[in-house]
Amino acid sequence: MDLRAVVMGLSFALMWSSAFTSARMIVADAPPLAALSLRFLISGLIGVAIARAIGQSWHLTRPQLRGVLIFGLCQNAIYLGLNFVAMQWVEASVAAIIASTMPLLVAVLGWLALGQRLRPLGVGGLVLGFAGVALIMGGRVSGAVDPAGVALCVVAALALAVATLAVRGAASGGNVLMSVGLQMFVGAAILGLASVVTETWQVNWSARLIGAFAYTTLVPGLLATWVWFRLVDRVGAVRAATWHFLNPFFGVLVAAVLLGERLTLTDMIGVAIIAAGILAVQVSRLEPGKASLSARA
Repeated sequence: MDLRAVVMGLSFALMWSSAFTSARMIVADAPPLAALSLRFLISGLIGVAIARAIGQSWHLTRPQLRGVLIFGLCQNAIYLGLNFVAMQWVEASVAAIIASTMPLLVAVLGWLALGQRLRPLGVGGLVLGFAGVALIMGGRVSGAVDPAGVALCVVAALALAVATLAVRGAASGGNVLMSVGLQMFVGAAILGLASVVTETWQVNWSARLIGAFAYTTLVPGLLATWVWFRLVDRVGAVRAATWHFLNPFFGVLVAAVLLGERLTLTDMIGVAIIAAGILAVQVSRLEPGKASLSARA
């Protein structure tokens, strides 16, 4: 994995993980599905406008269109929709930790559906990373954690795994930013309809709500998604997904700093185990003669 991919992975993980904290702020003052639908609408308009300004086309290939639709449904509507709803009852750090299990799900689904395989060192790395996540979660689920909220986060992580395997169809062949903008519209439409059916639109307007909404719309909503498309296109879905194992570290850290959520010694030990798992997966993918192949897996 080259230096640019490493920088992209780290940047994506930080931006993505910070979204759990900003989402927690948003759902405290606004209906989650309505707020998320509006976020996607604004992000989509900005993304498409920039894409057109730099010469990208409305016309997508069939694989790109399929990827946009699946990613918009699984990642935007299901994954983020369920997480926003769940964070009415669970801490931002808990949601981030559960989301970090997604790389293991990607590897399993990639093997079952696409015939993708990881070498033994890579499998060991994923197991090690998952063990670190379990260690962190073990200390937290012993407290007052809402089981329904946790269940929603788990289903959301599975949906994101499906989206990760589908995203290459929307990233290859150019038009990356246009694809990002269009999949935002898919999420906005689905969540907007769900909000009309299930929510009462009551908003407590505050400076924190406005700031969190603006940040979520522009940084995790648009910039992080664009970086993710570029990263997956550069190194492949399974390798890119390993960066989600940094979500517990960044997610817990940002939530501790901005929301005052607890950060314990067990959390820090778990983060170290997770980092070791990431290293093992990356080394297994960079073995001589295998790197170029795995980058296209």
